[in-house]
Amino acid sequence: MTSFRSQNGYLLGNPWVPTLHPTWSNYETVMQSGFLRFFLNSAIVSVCTVALIVVFALLLAYVVVRTKNRGVQLVFNIFLVGLALPIQAAIIPVYILITKLGMYDTLIGMILPMVAFALPLTLLILVNFVRDIPKELYEAMGLEGASDFQIVWHLVAPLSRPAIVSVAIYQFVQSWNNFLFPLVLTQSRNVQVLPLAIVQFQGEHTMDVPVIMAAVIFSALPLILAYIFGGRYLRRGMMAGFGK
Repeated sequence: MTSFRSQNGYLLGNPWVPTLHPTWSNYETVMQSGFLRFFLNSAIVSVCTVALIVVFALLLAYVVVRTKNRGVQLVFNIFLVGLALPIQAAIIPVYILITKLGMYDTLIGMILPMVAFALPLTLLILVNFVRDIPKELYEAMGLEGASDFQIVWHLVAPLSRPAIVSVAIYQFVQSWNNFLFPLVLTQSRNVQVLPLAIVQFQGEHTMDVPVIMAAVIFSALPLILAYIFGGRYLRRGMMAGFGK
């Protein structure tokens, strides 16, 4: 309701009662501020981040489950340590690393840290899910001469679809709403994403709340659609794989 008010209407009116004079000017202001560019940047970052997370985590989960090796289990345990490492504690080393790699103020410079910090939780969920796939199915495909990549593509991926969709939706939301990495690792408007773009509507001494609410509505639409179309998989995937 606030996004359809004028600034004066917001300051003087009752926020709990719909306005009698709705206006689309706030949405026009958002679109004229370069919203489509910010939206596209957020979409590129989120989609690429989710794709890399799912691919790497699924392959790692298969290796962890099917390889009885202390070295692999050690690597898996090291990944799990990442669950206890807050992003804020590592932001300075991440900034130095991205800068030295020449990726500062680029989209790839935001994507790679997001993938790294999202892998531990995603790997934990997929390992527990892949572990519940019957061993007989792996052995049957092995007897048919299937390679490891064929087993992952034709067996593990289809049977792990609920878990894959659930982690994809969850990580999409996390990357779409991520504010810290874009704030620290970018500075130009060409690579600005939505969380940073929304802040620009706040002035030094005041803020245009109706315009901010219009920008928030626009930025929340992809997340709402993701939950609508993938909510069933999200609930199943988050609870699956932990029954044993």
